[in-house]
Amino acid sequence: MQKSDLPSKLCPVCQRPFSWRRKWAKDWDAVRYCSERCRRRKAGA
Repeated sequence: MQKSDLPSKLCPVCQRPFSWRRKWAKDWDAVRYCSERCRRRKAGA
C-alpha cells in the first residue's frame, strides 16, 4: 500500500491533514488529533 492510498483526517486543533498510522490500526475511528501536542491543546481550541 502506498502512502497516497492511506486514509486521512483533519486535525481539529491545527487544521492540518494527517494520515493513518499502523499504531492507530485498531482504533482509527477514535483517533481525532494528529499528535500528542494537539491532543493536549484541545481545551484551548
